[in-house]
Amino acid sequence: MTTTTDSSDERTGDGTSERVAPARLLPLAVQHVLAMIATPISAAFMISAGLGLSTARTASLLSATLVLCGVGALLQSFTVLRIGAKLPFLMLPGGAALAIFLQIAKDHGAATASGSVLLAALFLLLVLPAYRWIAPFFPPLVLGVSVLVIGVNMLKVTGGLVTGQSTSPDYAKPSATALAWITVGCTALFFLLLRGVWRQMSVLLGLVAGCAIAALTGLGTFHKAAGGTVVATPHPFPYGTPHLDLVAALPLLIFALASLAEATGQTVLNSEAVGRAPDPGRDVPRVARADAVVSLLGGAFGTTLLVTSSENIGIVQLTGVRSRFVTAAAGVLLILAGLFAPVSRLLAALPAPVVGGAALVIYAVIAVMGVQMLGRVDLSGQTNKIVLALALTAGLLPVVTPDLHQGLPQWGRTVFGTGVTAAVIAAVVLHAVFSRVTAHRDRAAPT
Repeated sequence: MTTTTDSSDERTGDGTSERVAPARLLPLAVQHVLAMIATPISAAFMISAGLGLSTARTASLLSATLVLCGVGALLQSFTVLRIGAKLPFLMLPGGAALAIFLQIAKDHGAATASGSVLLAALFLLLVLPAYRWIAPFFPPLVLGVSVLVIGVNMLKVTGGLVTGQSTSPDYAKPSATALAWITVGCTALFFLLLRGVWRQMSVLLGLVAGCAIAALTGLGTFHKAAGGTVVATPHPFPYGTPHLDLVAALPLLIFALASLAEATGQTVLNSEAVGRAPDPGRDVPRVARADAVVSLLGGAFGTTLLVTSSENIGIVQLTGVRSRFVTAAAGVLLILAGLFAPVSRLLAALPAPVVGGAALVIYAVIAVMGVQMLGRVDLSGQTNKIVLALALTAGLLPVVTPDLHQGLPQWGRTVFGTGVTAAVIAAVVLHAVFSRVTAHRDRAAPT
């Protein structure tokens, strides 16, 4: 592979400005796209299922989501007015944000859910100057709890793609469940047999295999994709004028704060992968600023908050190609895929159980990431152990007992309904209180 490196890169060891030979740029960019494409597809399907959208509107939403993911990749790869950190990042719909978006839409309507995305994105922009003060409230214990609960919550939401609507005569058909498990099994088989970059595409390959089996066996139904123009034009405000409701938006505002801590870890990890000395104080606000700007567009086009993803960092490490020009090219491919209407119509026609099976793997992996984070927390003492236990109780009870908060006022059901917000609030408050009390007790103890 032929590359040239800027002189500044030679001094710092930062490989983000490596110039990749054109013959290698496209396949490298395609690798990044294939490794992440299952996530925006499943996110669009879950919004569609939750809101009861038609196939045509699902295609439009998917088109908008792909375009926004591409715009986010470009912003992160090339800084514009300190928006983006010049790191090889891609951007995806946030898992927790998706669950919260669907809960708000269920309780208050889709227009309020879109308005909540706009408010959360604006809130994130406003709090960025206080980043250094906010970050300490989200240590690894808090992040691990939130990521684990996000994964469990999204597994519950994703199950709806497999079963379908409870009012449908085809609700929870055995064939749909079988197709979902076949997709999961194919994904596991590809992960077992493949190596390197191909292994990272196991979810996408499992989705393709599931579709092929659905077509050959008749287990799944491909939705009829109506013809139309070649160029897709995503429609702004698909649910009408966004309704701004601060109380309804509160769970997304809390998620926006938590996303700063997640962005810190991802930025440090990506900086190390490309050979840049990590500088969270400089780079994290730029990464989060791009998240907020793209999320503003997401609220306008009917999707949820979009956040920077670390899914492609493994590809950077495997290939040794650290250039942000590769992720920029991946962003261009995503935009083109979103604007090319036949692609979005084809994706929107896929059997929902197949997409659900692929999504189950994605969000199960997120739950495991939460377990890994918690594995790095010192649980030998009682303080962290009880904080973890109580935060998990607050976060998982709404998942296993959905009617737990039905007796609360509307704002209480909104804030605690998904469990993600409850887990984050409980973890932040309990960790801060227990740490302060424990530190005070240790100072007061006789030596």
